[in-house]
Amino acid sequence: MPIWNRTFERMERAEMRRLQCERLRNTVELVYGNVPFYRRKFEQMGLTPGDITDLGDLSRLPLTTKADIRDGYPYGMFAVPMREIVRIHSSSGVTTRPIVVGYTANDIMHWTEQVARVLSAAGVTEDDVVQIAFNYGLLTGGFGMHYGAEKLGASVIPVSSGSTERQIQIMEDFQTTALISTPSYALYMISVMDRLGVSPERLCLRVGLFGGEPMSERTRKEIESKLGIVATDNYGASAVMGPGVAGECELRSGLHVNEDHFLVEIIDPETLQVLPEGEQGELVITTLTKEGLPMLRYRTRDVTRIISEPCKCGRTTIRIEPVQKRTDDMIIVRGVNIYPSEIERLLYDIELVEPKYQIVLDRENGLDHLTLNVELSGFMASDQMQRLVGLEETIRQRVHAVIGLTPRVRLVEPKTLHGVGPSDRVVDNRESA
Repeated sequence: MPIWNRTFERMERAEMRRLQCERLRNTVELVYGNVPFYRRKFEQMGLTPGDITDLGDLSRLPLTTKADIRDGYPYGMFAVPMREIVRIHSSSGVTTRPIVVGYTANDIMHWTEQVARVLSAAGVTEDDVVQIAFNYGLLTGGFGMHYGAEKLGASVIPVSSGSTERQIQIMEDFQTTALISTPSYALYMISVMDRLGVSPERLCLRVGLFGGEPMSERTRKEIESKLGIVATDNYGASAVMGPGVAGECELRSGLHVNEDHFLVEIIDPETLQVLPEGEQGELVITTLTKEGLPMLRYRTRDVTRIISEPCKCGRTTIRIEPVQKRTDDMIIVRGVNIYPSEIERLLYDIELVEPKYQIVLDRENGLDHLTLNVELSGFMASDQMQRLVGLEETIRQRVHAVIGLTPRVRLVEPKTLHGVGPSDRVVDNRESA
């Protein structure tokens, strides 16, 4: 089983800990000297960089949240001058400030290496033709996977997102062997292939790397059986790099973390205390080599656990379980991060409706759909049908402007949703479909 970088992926545990300790101290010095946010945090906590001497001191460092990065919008959290930033990416965000990520030339080099490892672990080689169906733009997925695949020596088809029929035609004509996309998009491609009469046997696909949203075992098995491939999961977070933080090997027994670049912890999301090894909780990541936007103890809000038992693939790095849920209210639809609170805010500005709503998620023919039930503020007679249709269209357009997806809108009578509490705000039927 090939391993891309044996020096780090098979490093002895004691040696890895020494390397992480050295890089942690360097990162602490960097943020203390160059990022006002962290300097203030250190002063408030009575800490200096000299107080951090080993990995046992990690829990003494301040936690960083998405809100902290947004408060520094756009460049307030950068640790180097703009003349050293060679690439800028950002998260989506319309009603809230997006997370802006800056990369130095070294950051791009490390990012490329990290993704190459993830691809190699999944079984991709220089002989593969890799089709990337992630969007190429400010989001990190497309470019992140692209550079790693080129580093590996594979042939890259940067299709980006777009016409599914065209994706399938390119896959068939260009003899694609590896597909990179969200798992839900892979399911949708399967349904379109069925409609077009394109049999998987006509394709050369053998492996798929799926990220951007959770992939359940049921979804994995469906993709594998219908495309005849090995489907692997990979993990990334824009604030700490993008894709390349961790990925499954061909044994698919957890996602190997690139530990020479990232320190991971699991905390209790309520008490914020570090949990014992093996317990499930919120994933916290500290970057060890990032120069443009170094992060101390970034709260990902993703729920997982650390697996420290050695993997039979030969890699010595720790692993994390695939992420299936979060500690906040964020949901992921077609690879897009959606916060229900954003939808609630926009409903306040629309006449004739209450900011009372329910989000229903369904999966039809492999494609995720979002239905938004919205409560009318007063009864509207049937002869006002044209006005109702116009109101639904207004909501659709406003929601699309905020989250980038067009929902189905269903207006309901007054008082219908008054009993819907936070736990019932989102109804996710996708896995039962």
